[in-house]
Amino acid sequence: MTTSSDFDGRSVVITGAGSGIGRAAALQFARAGAKVVLADVNAEAVKTVAEEVVAAAGVAVAVAGDLTEPGVVGEVVATAVNSFGGLDALVCNAGIMDSMSAAADVSDDEWDRLLGVNLTAPFRLTRAALPHLLARKGAIVYTASEASLRGSAAGAAYTAAKTGLVGLMRSVAVTYRDAGLRANAVAPGGTRTGISASPDPAALGPQVVGRYLPNMGRVAEAGEPAAAIVFLASPAASNITGVVLPVDNGWSAV
Repeated sequence: MTTSSDFDGRSVVITGAGSGIGRAAALQFARAGAKVVLADVNAEAVKTVAEEVVAAAGVAVAVAGDLTEPGVVGEVVATAVNSFGGLDALVCNAGIMDSMSAAADVSDDEWDRLLGVNLTAPFRLTRAALPHLLARKGAIVYTASEASLRGSAAGAAYTAAKTGLVGLMRSVAVTYRDAGLRANAVAPGGTRTGISASPDPAALGPQVVGRYLPNMGRVAEAGEPAAAIVFLASPAASNITGVVLPVDNGWSAV
């Protein structure tokens, strides 16, 4: 259980912080005492969330940009180090949804964009942040997905990207365990966020995946997976690393 002082004096980077799970996590980290760097492709949205944090007596800096651009990745990490003297936790939360396309129907553009945002950007952020996180024996939390646990929750591109993200997390967890760094992932099920899909209901992928979506159960509020993220980054999870934590109303048990 995290408390209102668990992150006092600690700095946290949160991507995809302009809405949904990222916004909810930003507010929860700030309430627990963290100084937060908020990154999002939507400049106005991330500025608004930073203002919310400050209005609630928190400390926040906003960085706007597309995380598929290496320069933006460097800016995000440098902002945390220069603003707050270091980095204690990285939350790789930014993501986009696919059109639930079957593999034969995925275009190169959709594949490249999905993997770029959902897998390559978190990798680059991890690589850039590692020296600073290792210096403080910090933590990384990745927002994976129910689609990283099963093949019936999204299309081929999203499923591949989020499954790859779990593989990245496990590699980081094992490689840096003895150095005191922890890495974990949450796997949200259906959650009310700004991410949406626009599938063609007549296409094979949406037809097949649609058969299984009723197993999803209750749709979560963004604050529920956010609370799991904050927990995994906190001292309360000090002996937890390499774990994928479903936050899915039991969908993964069906």
